[in-house]
Amino acid sequence: MTNNSTYMHWLRERILNEGIYLGNGILKVDAFMNHQVDPLLMQGIGYEFARRFREQRATKILTAETSGIAPALAAGMMLQVPVVFARKSKPLTLSHEPYQATAPSHTKGGQVTLMVSHEFLSGEDRVLIVDDFLASALTIRALANIVQQSGAALVGIGAVIEKAFEGGRGALRDLNIQVESLAVIEKFDGDKIIFAE
Repeated sequence: MTNNSTYMHWLRERILNEGIYLGNGILKVDAFMNHQVDPLLMQGIGYEFARRFREQRATKILTAETSGIAPALAAGMMLQVPVVFARKSKPLTLSHEPYQATAPSHTKGGQVTLMVSHEFLSGEDRVLIVDDFLASALTIRALANIVQQSGAALVGIGAVIEKAFEGGRGALRDLNIQVESLAVIEKFDGDKIIFAE
């Protein structure tokens, strides 16, 4: 695995061979990204995000715990910038009034509050959001809201897997920034995964 097209072919193959469609738009990719993580695949994902977003000169990468951390960290290593992840529960160490926004959880049900300490995002930052999925974009919108609260500039959004049929890309259009997905699923046909061309 040496170039970007090979990595992206590898990602599609892993989704086809190991992804499990659970119905209701939920794709389980626990075997390589959300529960067990394939570090070589993540390296390729990080390389591809860095290739696509290098010109945006991000100073921070923002994601949501926990499944966004692996691809965000891989991108951060390639771009050589810190990775900040929004927490879903408030530890004692988090500042008293963190930046926060809520989003519905597709896999857990109900609302989730995302929190980021003031010390890790500032108005001087250029922030790239990286997450595992782009579906309805509600989690990504919540992260973008946190960026806005901090006064930082949002310079791009990257998703490992996009479920195009859920309309998330359109929901981000008003942000007027670069949005990139590494594998785009057009639809599920029964339990078969159909990629967009």
